[in-house]
Amino acid sequence: MTLQLQLKDYRLTTAEILYHLPDHPQILQSYVWQDYDLAPDFPTLRLFLDFWRRSLDGKLHSVKVASTKLIQPASFRMPDAYLTLH
Repeated sequence: MTLQLQLKDYRLTTAEILYHLPDHPQILQSYVWQDYDLAPDFPTLRLFLDFWRRSLDGKLHSVKVASTKLIQPASFRMPDAYLTLH
């Protein structure tokens, strides 16, 4: 991924897709999708899900989405113990 896309706020996006097996609709199967996408609308994921609905037999059950920024300010966490310098 190029720096230009990261500066446009593209994020690493992961989706867990649960779908019904075509031959056994009572059984759910899991599929994990991952790509760079723009939050909060996720146009790339929406295109993939539209393709799924049009072209694949497994009916969608649910989609869980997780996304994180690739460029963000550095963070510092202080541990519970105190830091002592001698």
